[in-house]
Amino acid sequence: MGTSSRLLGYVESRKNLTGSVCGLAGVGITLTGAAGGLWPLVVGGLYAAGALIAPPERPDTPHFPNAGEQLDSLRADFATLRDYLDEVELPSATRDGLTELATLVEALLEPGWVSDPDHLHALGRAVRQDIPEAVDTFVRTRWWSRVAPGAEPPERHLERQLSVLHEEMSGIAAALRQAEAIRQEIHTRYLEDRGP
Repeated sequence: MGTSSRLLGYVESRKNLTGSVCGLAGVGITLTGAAGGLWPLVVGGLYAAGALIAPPERPDTPHFPNAGEQLDSLRADFATLRDYLDEVELPSATRDGLTELATLVEALLEPGWVSDPDHLHALGRAVRQDIPEAVDTFVRTRWWSRVAPGAEPPERHLERQLSVLHEEMSGIAAALRQAEAIRQEIHTRYLEDRGP
């Protein structure tokens, strides 16, 4: 930060503005003749007192993305993941499980459903880490198993991983369904209690 930036920052600061108002009051006192020959000390003293009592500068509050902004970012990352998954060579049974999981995740990412921070975190972890890592590990392991046959097929691990992820995403969907059912029930009771 240069000298001119610091100077401009001070000119616009609360300390300078409060000090200037107090200094103007000192000029008013001088014009009435009450300060006499000590008017420079009165004006300077009032400016200094105003600058000292002024509230300190506050830094701006940091902006963190809200649930809607997080979902927008997550949707963009999911589109990137979908492009990656479309290019990967997978056995048909595994491809079906992955498609089912991706469809569920896509439904959860629709606007207006997920706003709970824990659910957002789980979705973000699945999209940005768990699914791509599971598929990438499968692709790498599958290549090595072709070179050295006889080990447990990597498809089994991938199918188990996808099953666990599907269960986790289904849990989020079930929680959302339950929340909506409770909301509907509360609204019904409200309408019934309100009467005609």
